[in-house]
Amino acid sequence: MDAKEFTNGLAELRGVRDQIKKAEKELTKLQANRDQRIKALGVYPKAKPDRLAPAAGVSVKDIVALVPQLAPTSQEEEGPDVKPSTAEPQAPVEPTGASAPAMSPIAAQPATESLPSTGDTEAATPNEQPVITVAAAQAEPAEQATPATDPATPADASATRELPSIPEGAAGDRWFTVARNLVSTRPDYSQQPRPTVFLDATTGDLIHRDQRVRLDLGQASAHEILTAVFAHVPDSIERIYVTAGDPWHRDADRYPYLKDAVRAWLDAPMPNGWKVESRRGNDRLAGHFVPDRHGGTPVGRWERGDQHVEIRSVSEWFDPEGADVATVRHALTLLWQALKTDWPDVVLMGSPSQTGRDLWARTIPTKAGARWADGYPVMSDEIRQLLHATSGQGRTELITPPRVPEQLPALHEFDRTLAYGKHTWASGVGAPQRVTAQTFASWSEKEKANALFAPSHWQVKVTIPDDWNHVGILPSAVEGDRAWTYPHQAGRTFTTWAGGAEVNLALRNPITPWKIEILDGLLWESGTPLKEWSEKLKTAWSRLSAAAAHAGTDDLRKAYKLASRGARSILLYGIGGFAQRPTTTSGSVPIGSESEIPRDAKVTSISDDTVAWERTKMSRNPNAHPEWASGVWSAARAALLSTRAKSADGQTVHVGALHLPPGSVVAFRTDAIYTTVMPDWPYNGEPGDYLLKGTTPHSVTAPTVESEFYTLQSLGRSLLQEQQHDLI
Repeated sequence: MDAKEFTNGLAELRGVRDQIKKAEKELTKLQANRDQRIKALGVYPKAKPDRLAPAAGVSVKDIVALVPQLAPTSQEEEGPDVKPSTAEPQAPVEPTGASAPAMSPIAAQPATESLPSTGDTEAATPNEQPVITVAAAQAEPAEQATPATDPATPADASATRELPSIPEGAAGDRWFTVARNLVSTRPDYSQQPRPTVFLDATTGDLIHRDQRVRLDLGQASAHEILTAVFAHVPDSIERIYVTAGDPWHRDADRYPYLKDAVRAWLDAPMPNGWKVESRRGNDRLAGHFVPDRHGGTPVGRWERGDQHVEIRSVSEWFDPEGADVATVRHALTLLWQALKTDWPDVVLMGSPSQTGRDLWARTIPTKAGARWADGYPVMSDEIRQLLHATSGQGRTELITPPRVPEQLPALHEFDRTLAYGKHTWASGVGAPQRVTAQTFASWSEKEKANALFAPSHWQVKVTIPDDWNHVGILPSAVEGDRAWTYPHQAGRTFTTWAGGAEVNLALRNPITPWKIEILDGLLWESGTPLKEWSEKLKTAWSRLSAAAAHAGTDDLRKAYKLASRGARSILLYGIGGFAQRPTTTSGSVPIGSESEIPRDAKVTSISDDTVAWERTKMSRNPNAHPEWASGVWSAARAALLSTRAKSADGQTVHVGALHLPPGSVVAFRTDAIYTTVMPDWPYNGEPGDYLLKGTTPHSVTAPTVESEFYTLQSLGRSLLQEQQHDLI
């Protein structure tokens, strides 16, 4: 075999790999279809798992996991989230709830309304009284062309994912507590910095303090990197930041999935006494970290005697964009200096998420008599699990023909600047109040509206208006990678969970109000646990951004620009760090020893001699506050559709997707809108403002898959850079 045959063979092998991926994707769809059918058949009163299992080609355990009520009642434990019942399972009943109040639509607000000085977008401040109308107000829609729709199109191509509910009665009421002896308190110690070096794994350039050397990294395996680095730096170095090269991706072509290549790189043999780090003092972050998602960056941790070191990517902080290794080091130095103004003892930890949580903890009030001076309590395990299961993050959606024209007249990208920083002015604190449909119905219209303006999370039954012709507002859970979709079909009814900001917007949107019925909800006391922290970070970001605009050299301008992005990452990932993922454990006991099953576990299968169980729990993390992350994400998704900005003359302007013509929105990406029209939205460089980030001013074919979309995204950004360069 010669080199040409080998190259051709590799190409054919990649083709087989792509066919396998395609088949696996189709298999995933079939499995989701199968699971939905199992759930549908599982509501039949006489359904038995041993009859469903052979028909579906799965085990009894799999059946019980999908339809828990098919597990024998005698094996169910009376945990806090289980309501024992001897009745046979019944078909689900369509939920009914309390109607949400009619509220004045956004478009009806006076054009001269001024923005609250510290208020959130479209949400009332705690002292502001929302306007309540007697009848449902409807904004007169502008005369715009309605995009072609296909009534035969299914509501969603993905199978609906069932979301959890709060148990009825006392069993559910017990959820509404705080975790015992678990509070977020201000640390009484200072973080210790880890000596760090910076390495360009492409060129081999290494920066240690002010010294620069060129290394021979060989094939850039983990062992070769450690050997080369420690030949020039002292053993006290504990962190190696890779600024370019991504060495853990070097064998990506040999593996079907990128994470497999990363895992192989991390787990490769390590001679000369190196081994995977097991634990260092109280540091739980020992061992390697392999991201589940594409694009995530791994962290490798090794030890040799008393020597400890980690290799990680600086892209956790920002995209270096080809910057020299010395410029990257300078950027993190500038970031540290900017933060030191407000946090004299600041230490940049391994990631912006770790750094963000540490800096936040140092803003917790300690003054005697101050509200929450004893720390912010952590909610019960059940409420944290509920929020994890029912709260999405950024909105990612590609809208394809016939909802948009097959040939787009243009495509423009508008991205919200430091968006999450706009939504940290108020958050829910303490144990939430439960608001059942009955409780909500008993309130006055003013009390209902106040609740929807407060930090809250609601289970709702939603009905989209019959004449709706725009994008969806509220999320709906689906199986598969997307996790959440945004139903838009006129007349559709669905049940979901959503934050107060989104429910509020559905009722007040500038087109026509949606019908909302409250089924259950969580309502918190409003507090400001994130305000001081986010204000300091926004100040650092603003200073660094301004310095970048006035820097005297290209390298200095780049360093300040990267440093400002680092401040943004601390805020962004710090908020994400408050969300907490549950961990799942499983086990089995012999028949007759069911008392050994943990009380909060559920039975997943029963065989001739064993009972298998599974338990999902939250760790005792004193800084676990998913209610804060959930609230910020909900407010940001709502602002993507409608929010307020201040024009040059100080007037309020309403901006967002719902203020664009129907059929003009092509995609959403977390904080960005891609549209075929060029709106005249003001940009003042403030958090939450929409910045034009890309523009394709000519006709293009509408993307139908992600790869086509990202191609157009890159094209638009390149064209805008060319336009801006021509203006200089």
